[in-house]
Amino acid sequence: MSGHAEVKVKIPFGNKYLDAIFSVPEKKSRYGVILTHGAGGDMNFPHLVSLAAYLASHGVLCLRFTCKGLNIAYRTKAFKTVVEYLKLSDDYKLLGVFLAGRSMGSRAAASVIRHLSQEDDDDFIQGLVCLSYPLHRPKLQSKLRDEDLLFIRCPVLFLSGSADEMCEKQLLEGVASKMKAPKKIYWIDKANHGMTVKGRTTDDVMEEINAQVFSWLRENIELEHK
Repeated sequence: MSGHAEVKVKIPFGNKYLDAIFSVPEKKSRYGVILTHGAGGDMNFPHLVSLAAYLASHGVLCLRFTCKGLNIAYRTKAFKTVVEYLKLSDDYKLLGVFLAGRSMGSRAAASVIRHLSQEDDDDFIQGLVCLSYPLHRPKLQSKLRDEDLLFIRCPVLFLSGSADEMCEKQLLEGVASKMKAPKKIYWIDKANHGMTVKGRTTDDVMEEINAQVFSWLRENIELEHK
């Protein structure tokens, strides 16, 4: 494990800018992760800060950004803009990226992957990481938000709490069984949608999540450990 630097940037989006922060590993990274928050909060949500620092200190470039708004089409458009920004970046010439989001942010990430896969066939996007994917509204299990997931072909990692009120275990496993993509579900025991577990600290839960994300990334790309 090594250190990393944080670089703040403003990413042009329409007639305004999205605030974003690069977590840059000490050694040049070939792959990156783009990370965003849920319906509330911003890129400085503790779970995102923790994951970005962990990944960067293990050699993976991380770009997290803020996009306020509850409109999923707007959030998707913003995420797509960030993907294009990183793809064209001269500072960080990456071979590929993984899109990651928490709650609503993971819905936006899934939507971006679906849209981009319909537009072109390049393989810049390597996979999707869903932290607390909001499969349904609380107590509204009859209406699943699974439409984008079923069209995705790249590898997908779901990290959800076994007591998540917006992602019933059997329902997510049912959706996963219908997906064409290679997928893995990792359940955080007794965690709710906010990844809170009674009797465990936030840091303890995040250590478990961070290690799972990194090991899955490593399985899906050959990270340089030198």
